[in-house]
Amino acid sequence: MKCCVTDAETRENAEATMAADERCTRCGGPSRPVPRKTVLLMLKPHLLEEALSGIYSFCPARDCPVVYFDKHGTRVFTSDDLRVIVGLKASKDPIPLCYCFGFDESHLRKEISKTGSTTIPDRISGLIREGLCACETRNPSGVCCLGEVNRTAKRLKREIS
Repeated sequence: MKCCVTDAETRENAEATMAADERCTRCGGPSRPVPRKTVLLMLKPHLLEEALSGIYSFCPARDCPVVYFDKHGTRVFTSDDLRVIVGLKASKDPIPLCYCFGFDESHLRKEISKTGSTTIPDRISGLIREGLCACETRNPSGVCCLGEVNRTAKRLKREIS
């Protein structure tokens, strides 16, 4: 799987799903399209039937309980409906960052506290280059985690310094 690599097929899929981009039904903030497969893989089993059809978006707003909503606003799934913790919405450890390889915010914090820097983003990048990631299905946002990992590393470096 080449989830973090941009190729012609990925661009076509992204362009096709951009039409599904809607504002969050709860907070009104911007959202991004997310594959239905991702939604189905994240939901608790008793909710699967509710998400078998539809075009979904992901709300990344930290303070909004909504994670997924369908294009028509008839189906909304919150953090409580998911089998995993959504790192973008979590406020206490463990705060997941990389769902493919298991890194969370505490891993970055520990390494930065010890060495003043972190090798985790580079390690993840290497694994991505090897084609070993599955962000589209393992990350609740349906996209590569590397941007969030890098943003968190920069924030933690400022906080710890």
